[in-house]
Amino acid sequence: MYVAPSILSADFGKLAQEVKDVCEAGADLIHIDVMDGHFVPNLTIGPLVVDAVAKASTKPLDIHLMVENVPFFVDLFLPLKPKFISFHIEEEKHPLRLIDHIRQHGVSPAIVLNPHTQISSLEYIINEIDMVLLMSVNPGFGGQKFISSVLSKVVQLRELIEAKNAKCMIEVDGGVNGLNISDLDNAGVDIAVAGSFIFGSNDYTGAIRALKI
Repeated sequence: MYVAPSILSADFGKLAQEVKDVCEAGADLIHIDVMDGHFVPNLTIGPLVVDAVAKASTKPLDIHLMVENVPFFVDLFLPLKPKFISFHIEEEKHPLRLIDHIRQHGVSPAIVLNPHTQISSLEYIINEIDMVLLMSVNPGFGGQKFISSVLSKVVQLRELIEAKNAKCMIEVDGGVNGLNISDLDNAGVDIAVAGSFIFGSNDYTGAIRALKI
């Protein structure tokens, strides 16, 4: 299991140190939630802050866009050269065009599904993306309770990936902790995003190790 600490739950008063600490504690990616206050009822950070995170991090960035006007935000963050840029399929009218645009800039494109969005919406694009992020909470705020029905969606997604012979990782974000990580692993998750479980802990190394099963 790869682990991507979500800086949404970090102490922003010492953000650079928080990023350095989780990198040293064993993080594989640094997960960054970009929210515009329109697609979700919260407003987070822009490219200047993410650039500072990139400079503090020794691990690749995993940028999750929770925004309207997706192509505009994609172009804001492409110059930072993250590992992944993921956007919500619910918001983008021309996902294949945007996927190709992201890949042409040397970044891995990924699609996000809200808890209510069907796996079938990915059938015709699964071979074009490098990752699917399944939200296991309603997006917008950290610290929410894990929606257990997402486990069956992970299984469905794994079946689709295998049926299409796709090269696509599965990431889950929302309420991930040491109690449900085994279920996520058994369902077929590759990357676990965790915010409050890691940053709310007094032992970042121990928290990350608990998720690496």
